[in-house]
Amino acid sequence: MTDKPVLVVDLDGTLLRSDILFETFWSAIGRSRMNVVRGGRALLHGKAALKRILAEEGPIDVATLPYDAQVVAYVEKWRAEGGKAALVTASDENIAQSIQDHLGVFDEVYGSDGVRNLKGPNKAAFLTEHYSKEGFAYMGDAAADIPVWSKASKAITVNVSAALSRQVNDLGQEVEHLETVSSSVRPYLKAIRPHQWLKNILVFLPMLTAHQYDFQTFFYSFLAFIAFSVVASSAYVFNDLLDLAADRAHPRKCERPFASGAIPIAHGTWMGIGLLLTGLIIASLVNGLLLLVLVGYYIITMAYSLDLKRRTIVDICTLAGLYTLRIAAGGAATSLVLSVWLLAFSIFFFLALAAVKRQAELVDSAKRGKLEASGRGYIVDDLPLISQVAISAGYVSVLVMALYVNSPTVIQLYSYPVALWGVCLILLYWITRIVMITHRGHMDDDPVVFAAKDRISQICFLVILACALGGALL
Repeated sequence: MTDKPVLVVDLDGTLLRSDILFETFWSAIGRSRMNVVRGGRALLHGKAALKRILAEEGPIDVATLPYDAQVVAYVEKWRAEGGKAALVTASDENIAQSIQDHLGVFDEVYGSDGVRNLKGPNKAAFLTEHYSKEGFAYMGDAAADIPVWSKASKAITVNVSAALSRQVNDLGQEVEHLETVSSSVRPYLKAIRPHQWLKNILVFLPMLTAHQYDFQTFFYSFLAFIAFSVVASSAYVFNDLLDLAADRAHPRKCERPFASGAIPIAHGTWMGIGLLLTGLIIASLVNGLLLLVLVGYYIITMAYSLDLKRRTIVDICTLAGLYTLRIAAGGAATSLVLSVWLLAFSIFFFLALAAVKRQAELVDSAKRGKLEASGRGYIVDDLPLISQVAISAGYVSVLVMALYVNSPTVIQLYSYPVALWGVCLILLYWITRIVMITHRGHMDDDPVVFAAKDRISQICFLVILACALGGALL
């Protein structure tokens, strides 16, 4: 026998580098938008009822959750020394039991039961009554745990702030502070994907193709770029939250900040809202039309994240449209009329890139022996058709470019239009090469990011730029 008290471990932010309430919320929303209504109705009966309905409507795979390995090891050591351990959480008890069934490191499990929310004073009262004889040590991570620590024989904190650490020390109990993760802004920067902002350079295209190089036009285009980048980052954050299950099942995407637990999901929720509001405010400072385009972009993006990305063909058409909306944003910000040639080229060109993105996912699925792409509406047998869409749409975009070279507009804007034929030739080569690289399984998930890092693609861009400048200046 041992005189060690029972080790009581909290779940959210302690054993788990995540929050079950947010995990189930985003899982439920991803399954059905009506779960927002169901959750709202449940909340009228208390937070415990909300947690129960979210647990039912947003089931999660506990095997893929980001557990804190050092906390698990601490519990195992405690038990190896003869102590008992209990998982006691404000999260729904059914999920807590599933976690115990997976980990197998606790002697007892308690959680919110749909009526009682086992948090703060409620948890303190429950533990004081339940472990009145042997006493308990409590491991937690938040200010809500202070009432529990005050009743414990030993307080164990996990990754708490300096201010909270001082509060716990002032309680007078034996205290142990665990630091299992290092604080860094790097995961947050990774989550907003600044490398994806490269796509938003498209807002400068209306200015460049119209040869409007004055400061005011550039400044408004730049503001549109900032607004679009911030709003796009908000969409990336929410998309990652909706894709948690699929990302955790993926060999590379499982390292994304939210999927891996590097950023608490609660932080991601507020990040997404803050980024969206910031972008909309910037757009409103330019003009109402840019704000309208940006709102439309966001609505379509969220529709894509929630539903359209699972619909074959519709998904890649939507992606092509979202790229083209970036060009429309540039036109809206600068009040420049968009060329039909530019819009036609962008639709086909970005349809090709969207198809390449799906082609890359299917090639990856085939290599891993999976019959379908996770979270998508495609199966591996669709690969030849998607490859054909990529190459065909890409070639049509080059055809549009070739027809544009012979248009009266080019004669007005370029002193030596023949130089633009070089753009067509380089695009033919680049599109063919990209599809070939993807076919061989060497393409990253996003062809735009791949092109930004690929030396040959960089050379192609410089040659295209030289051809355009030559046509304008010679």
